[in-house]
Amino acid sequence: MNRAVFTGSFDPVTVGHVDIIERAAALVDELTVCIFVNRKKNYRFSLDDRLKFLRLSTEHLSNVRADHFEGLVTEYMRSIGATVIVRGLRTTADFDHEYREAQMIKRLEPTIETIFLLTAPEFLFINSSGVRELLSFNASIKGLVPTRVEEAIKISSGDGYGGTRYTG
Repeated sequence: MNRAVFTGSFDPVTVGHVDIIERAAALVDELTVCIFVNRKKNYRFSLDDRLKFLRLSTEHLSNVRADHFEGLVTEYMRSIGATVIVRGLRTTADFDHEYREAQMIKRLEPTIETIFLLTAPEFLFINSSGVRELLSFNASIKGLVPTRVEEAIKISSGDGYGGTRYTG
């Protein structure tokens, strides 16, 4: 079985993430979308909410599951028997960073291969940071995150999301 992992903070998951997830899922038998916890990072959404958003965004894909982990990606991949890591690239700056990461992963675990998927042109400008910024000003995020995620954010806003009520 060909197992792959797509990692990120997904704070929140965007339509660009989902595009990469759908395309990666078509290439492998099983894809785990894994939230990696970085203790140094301040998140807008809780880990539970981010997992819920990922599950809402990928429930139409039978070979995709959402998970989380704190530690080295190579340890996680070894624990689930994954040998492929998927990374999305928007810009050449992303490539420079991701290439170095891929080389470090290869050094730690020579059996792991990295697959780079190019972001679709219509999603190049979308990132989670931009979505969080829009939310902080109560601006619309319509079309930037999956519809079900936008609905979940609307329902939950004002309850731990920086006090900002998102009404879209």
